[in-house]
Amino acid sequence: MKNGSDMCCFFFQVYMFNYDSTHGVFKGSIKVLDDSTLEINGKQIKVTSKRDPAEIPWGDYGADYVVESSGIFTTLEKAATHKKGGAKKVVISAPSADAPMFVVGVNENSYMPNMDIVSNASCTTNCLAPLAKVVHEEFGILEGLMTTVHATTATQKTVDGPSMKDWRGGRGAGQNIIPSSTGAAKAVGKVLPELNGKLTGMAFRVPTPNVSVVDLTCRLEKNASYEDVKAAIKYASEGPLNGILGYTEDDVVSNDFVGDSRSSIFDAKAGIGLSASFMKLVSWYDNEWGYSNRVLDLIEHMALVAATS
Repeated sequence: MKNGSDMCCFFFQVYMFNYDSTHGVFKGSIKVLDDSTLEINGKQIKVTSKRDPAEIPWGDYGADYVVESSGIFTTLEKAATHKKGGAKKVVISAPSADAPMFVVGVNENSYMPNMDIVSNASCTTNCLAPLAKVVHEEFGILEGLMTTVHATTATQKTVDGPSMKDWRGGRGAGQNIIPSSTGAAKAVGKVLPELNGKLTGMAFRVPTPNVSVVDLTCRLEKNASYEDVKAAIKYASEGPLNGILGYTEDDVVSNDFVGDSRSSIFDAKAGIGLSASFMKLVSWYDNEWGYSNRVLDLIEHMALVAATS
């Protein structure tokens, strides 16, 4: 039986599942069956309150695939504690220092069935990598700088507060545009080895609740007009990367992409070309919803590989 504090947390989870300030009210059904079980759309979901992943009885729950989304257990060693409780595979929903990293639409076909712990990279890498893949395969990228204009996240502060490792990160999220570091561009080199060392980047945290945008400024190997690059991205969005990479020529703004399940939506009107080999490419992403869909896609791919191996 849960204690009073655990039960309060349990019912708060139900409340938070039902009501979301960004994505709205949950349109399905959710019921509390007992002090450790929810029923969501007719399916029973077990709830625990263990701090140590090794103490969660994943095997008893029949959980073959576990999503490690605490942001704490992001290395192979730490994520492996889930396996002590019976999990067969662990997907880390964050970049990892040593786990194999995959971006669906880019390198998921290199996943091998003996890989028990993998990383789904970051939301920004999931936006940048498909775009970089298309441009590099068609025209070659000599070098590039990425800036992500990124929506506020839960680690930021509502008002100025202590932040010893990142002083600027301690400033009020709703009052400031905050320069920040990101490894998202360098991480592209892990999923596209041919771009390793050719990309780096930084972030600006801005006071919006959701949806971010990548600005990739790159120098190409082959001469190409901005129209040529647009055409290549449009072709990929309608063919091999359909559902992952999008393309729009509409006059869109960030809120237009809330709830968009694609990883990266290229904004043809926002980008610019300076010369035949130097241009700025702009692509949007719902850093919450789009990324979450890719986590599920990666698990589906892993299950398919397991079933056919």
